[in-house]
Amino acid sequence: MLIRVGTRGSRLALTQADLAANHLRRRGAEIALVPITTAGDRDRSKPFGQIGERGVFVKEIEEALLAGRIDVAIHSAKDMTSTDTEGLAVGAYLSREDPRDALCGADALRAGMRVGTASARRRAQLLALEPELSIEPLRGNIDTRLRKRGERGLDAVVLAACGLDRLGLDDEIGLRFDPDLVLPEAGQGALALQVRAGEEELVGEADDAETRRRVEAERACVGAIGGGCLAPIAAYHDGETLSALVADPDGRWLERRVGQDPIALAAELRPLAAA
Repeated sequence: MLIRVGTRGSRLALTQADLAANHLRRRGAEIALVPITTAGDRDRSKPFGQIGERGVFVKEIEEALLAGRIDVAIHSAKDMTSTDTEGLAVGAYLSREDPRDALCGADALRAGMRVGTASARRRAQLLALEPELSIEPLRGNIDTRLRKRGERGLDAVVLAACGLDRLGLDDEIGLRFDPDLVLPEAGQGALALQVRAGEEELVGEADDAETRRRVEAERACVGAIGGGCLAPIAAYHDGETLSALVADPDGRWLERRVGQDPIALAAELRPLAAA
C-alpha cells in the first residue's frame, strides 16, 4: 500500500515527516513524501498577523488532503488551528517530545539583551521575566534563525527545544525554560498525523493516548479563549494539571490559571484576552 504523506519542505519538517513515516512503514506501507509550500513558508519576513490567522503553516497541506492529493498530513501540532478543519481529523499524535522553549546563544536572560523571536507568546513572557530586554522580530526556519542571530549580532534567539533536538542541534541550547517560567505553545513538542474524517485507521496504530489527552486539552483551552499564535495566549498540560495564560503583548501583566477543565480555565481568561 502506498501512502502519500504531505509535509512542509524545510529540513525540520522533512525530518519530522520521516519520523512519522517510520511508524507507517512498520505496518508494511510504502511511503511517498510530498513537500508542500505553505503561506508561512512563502513569506518569511512579515509578522504572522500580516499573513493570516493561526494555521499559516498548515492550510495548503490540509487543502491537498481534502482534494485527495495526499493521504496523510504531518504537522507540528503547535501550528494547527485550535479546532479540526471540517472533513479532517487528527488520526494520531506521536509521543510528545520536549515541549519547552529554548534560549540559544545565552544561558540566562539579562537586562539589555537583544533577543530574536516572532512569537507574541514568547515576547510577552520574556518581557515579563526581564522587562529590560530588547525583543526583535525574527522569522525563518531553525537554520535561518540561528544564522541570523550571528549576522544581526543578537544575544540570543528563542526556539522550540524539540526542533533543535530533532535536528541534532541541542548543543545550541543554553537554557531550556521551565514551563513555570515560559508556558509553551499548545501542542508544542507533538507531531500530528492528520487524515480525512473516517480514515483514522490509516494511522491510528501510531497514536499515543497520553499525548492526545494533553494536547487536545491544550488546543481546546486556547480555542475557547479565542487566541492562537497571533496573541500572547498559551496552554500546557503537564500530565497532572492544565495551565493557561493570557498576557499583555509587552509583558506588563500576565494572568495564569491552573486547573483540570480547559473550558472553565478559558472562561476565566477570555475577558482578559478580549480587553
